[in-house]
Amino acid sequence: MTLDLPKGRAPSIRDVARLAGVSHQTVSRVLNDHPSIRDSTKAKVLQVMEDLQYRPNRAARALSRGRSRTIGLLSAESAYGPASSIAAIQDAAREAGYYVNTANLTNVDPESIEAAIDHLMNQSVEGIVVIAPQVRVFDVLEQLSIEVPFVTLSSRGLLNDNSLSVDQMTGAREATRHLIDLGHRQIYHLAGPQDWIEAEARMRGFLDEMWDRDVPTMAPILGDWTADFGYHAGRELLRMRDFTAIFASNDQMALGFMHACREAGLVLPRDMSIVGFDDIPEAAHFWPPLTTVRQDFAELGRRCIALLLSSLGDGPPSARPEPIVPKLVVRGSTAPPPF
Repeated sequence: MTLDLPKGRAPSIRDVARLAGVSHQTVSRVLNDHPSIRDSTKAKVLQVMEDLQYRPNRAARALSRGRSRTIGLLSAESAYGPASSIAAIQDAAREAGYYVNTANLTNVDPESIEAAIDHLMNQSVEGIVVIAPQVRVFDVLEQLSIEVPFVTLSSRGLLNDNSLSVDQMTGAREATRHLIDLGHRQIYHLAGPQDWIEAEARMRGFLDEMWDRDVPTMAPILGDWTADFGYHAGRELLRMRDFTAIFASNDQMALGFMHACREAGLVLPRDMSIVGFDDIPEAAHFWPPLTTVRQDFAELGRRCIALLLSSLGDGPPSARPEPIVPKLVVRGSTAPPPF
């Protein structure tokens, strides 16, 4: 038996019912896995759905059940790390049968944050994921009464069990320890913006490792994550050349600093060692390839959805999440000091 559909029209639930010889209510019960449906009827309906390449309207089904099956995503940036986590969140949500609605913050003032949360709530989201690692965002979240479960992808330790994060301090200590173990004692840290949670944690990790190893500390230099800042900071620092290594708080600033070194006639890593943070896809193709700290952003996104689904009752109970430990990736940008 075949079914001729008008050109351009997708098959409907009534088309499936007609071809299977059942009512559309029966098809609906099959879609909802109703226990009253006989196995033979279910098999016949599913076969017709496959033959027609019928795709159920999830939105309509969710509405009939009184649920939106939609997760809200509040994002304040689109750099490599968050973009990778967002992709993983979307994949994991889709696999679990959820849609994802995104609200992007161009400003992180309290009014903009509250407006974005209200926008997501007006879409009837069942839970919210927050990827906005600035301190001021967390300050606002702590004051809001968010009516649905939410998970944040950074942690200040103030939102109970609602956060997932990478252990930034451990990663920074690993990077600093690597340079000290190579013999470096004059090490600068190019830090991220002061308002960023990750930047603060990486700076603390650097300072703690230097202190614990009894290495003299030079004041960290606050940057803005960009390669341009790394380049201009490098040009200024290289006027003095009172150091042999740099730990940059992200790979982009490390790239800019490498540019300044090449412009100054330095050979890396013979004359200067550099460590970055993040392990962006291009880091292995810098010249020399960049030693850096790898964060598993995809795993962070997957764990985020698992935690949120557990809060929604759609997943197994979740224990208190442990931070993901980053990994030092040693490549060609570090070596013992030249003297």
